[in-house]
Parts: sequence; structure tokens; C-alpha cells
Amino acid sequence: MIEVNNIVKEFVSAKKYPGLKGAIKGLVSREKVVKRAVDDISFSIADGEIVGYIGSNGAGKSTTIKMMTGILNPTYGECLINGVNPCKNRKKNAQNIGVVFGQRTQLWWDLPLSESFTILKEIYKVSDEDYKERMEFLNNVLELNEFFDRPVRTLSLGQRMRADLGAALLHNPKVLYLDEPTIGLDLVVKDNIRNAIKEINEKYNTTVILTTHDIGDIEELCSRIIIIDEGKKIYDGSLEELKDTYGTKRKAYMEVKNMGAVKKTDLAEKLGVERDDCVVEFDDEKKNVCVTFDKRKLQVPQVVNAVMEITEMQDLKLQETDLADIVKEIYNHGFQAELG
Repeated sequence: MIEVNNIVKEFVSAKKYPGLKGAIKGLVSREKVVKRAVDDISFSIADGEIVGYIGSNGAGKSTTIKMMTGILNPTYGECLINGVNPCKNRKKNAQNIGVVFGQRTQLWWDLPLSESFTILKEIYKVSDEDYKERMEFLNNVLELNEFFDRPVRTLSLGQRMRADLGAALLHNPKVLYLDEPTIGLDLVVKDNIRNAIKEINEKYNTTVILTTHDIGDIEELCSRIIIIDEGKKIYDGSLEELKDTYGTKRKAYMEVKNMGAVKKTDLAEKLGVERDDCVVEFDDEKKNVCVTFDKRKLQVPQVVNAVMEITEMQDLKLQETDLADIVKEIYNHGFQAELG
């Protein structure tokens, strides 16, 4: 459904100089600064996939999406959406895609929501029969009926997001781009939006590209993620593979009888590893010892046995590395740091 081949996007701007003299010099200088926002990215997405496209602020996510929707032309490379070049055939591409931006709306602010949908029906040339069938489905999954006759400006953020999602799906696009679709929403509305996206994907086999900073969205909706950093693709694979390969830290929470004995012991030395590979924290109130260890160098039985040689253990709880922690580490220190 989507083919992105070696796309590059460069932005050229006039060079800025500091101070008053610099401002005057900038008026006559012809020096230019080239900023490469997207740097040789390639990937393909199959029909019906839900893919998370994530990265830190300024990584190049929105620029990539704008090239895929036809808003921007790549400096080099090519995008094909359902066999259509979005930059050369913008009208044809628009019939195949739906777009939802979390902080922008495609609805008419002062018109009732019903009028916005009627206008979009005519723009996309949706037949009366298809419109009736789509609205029945959208009302079921998004519950639009409760505010369908109200002006868009009177809707809450959660209602507007549901309305925007419905508007993007009115013409049954083959590809749906979602940019922060749950930003600012409460937990209940988030769940409703996520469930709606799942149902839409299952019923119409819609391909979904999701950009978000909400890891909950990724875990709930996506089986595959693409991570970009400074314009480059640094990971493309499944969530489970990311967790298994790069989620190297594991936590063991142990309730012990003699906390003081554990505090006096250098557990890293006892286990024969570096201190960074075995970090011990204490919760005196709960009599808990938390050992964070590198699962590539230590196994759970080794850690548990080492503590049980010191004191009696009354309870044990294990926790794998959260996806949010893995992604945060990649954002902060780069992919190679996470590789170790």
C-alpha cells in the first residue's frame, strides 16, 4: 500500500547573523543554510497494517507525513501511496487518504457538525447509499449522534477528535494518517478513540500510520513501529522484538525479612558484575529490595539466590522494561547507546 524509497527533504534558508550588524549583513548576504529534515528514509507498509511512526520532537515525523500526503515534495527519492505519487497526483491521492491532526481540524468551526459532513460528502463525491452506510457505522463506533447537530465550536476536545476522525473516514480512505489523535484527551475518551481505530481497521482493512508521543497508543494499536531520529530511520520492526532486543533491564522486587543485612552487602560484587549492571534500591516502609539488573549478564535465579543467601525472602515480583523506558532511552541517548 505504501512505498517510501530513499526520500530526502532539505530546507534552505538564509544564514542568520547575531546582533545589529549581523541583521544588516543578513540583508545583503547570499549565504544559505541547508537543513536536512529527512535523511534517506525507506520503508514499505502492507495493506491493512497499523504502524507507529515515532521519534522525538524535530526528528522529521511530520515532514515525512507531509511528503506522503503530497503537501511537500521530496528533495530526492519517491513516495508511492497505493501506486500513486502523492506530489504529482494530489487529487487522486486525496481520494485514497484521510488525515487527522490532533491540534487542527478539517471541520467548519461555526457550522453544525452535520453540515460539515454534508460538505465533505459532496467534496469526495460519496453516494447517498455509501454515505448512509458509513454514517451508520461511524455513529456506532464514535457515537456522533449525541452532538451531530451542534456547531463544531461548541464541542469538547474529545467530541471534536471523534468528529475529526469520522470526517477523515467518510470517503472510506485506503490510508489513514493520525497525528497525535489522543493528545489532551482523558482516559475514557482515549480508550474510545483507540477502540474506534481498531474497529475501522478490522472492518475496512484501512492502513493506519500513527504518529504519537503516547506510548499507550502504540502498545494498544500497533504491531510494528518505525523510529526515526535526526531525520534517519533507526528502527523498523515489531514491538516484541524491540522489547526483547533492547529492553535489557529487568527489575526484581523482593520483600525480605532482614533489610539491614542486604544493605550491608555489595550485591554487584557478590554476583561478580559491574555496579551499573546490578543497581539496588530499598523501600524501608515496605521492607522491599528492588534489584535492577542487566538480563544479558544475570538471570533471575542468580539474583534471587544471592539475596536468599543473605536473608529470608517473603515475596517476589518481576517486571520487564516498559516500552516507554526503552523509547525514552533511545530519545535521550540515541540508538547505539541502547544497543550497549
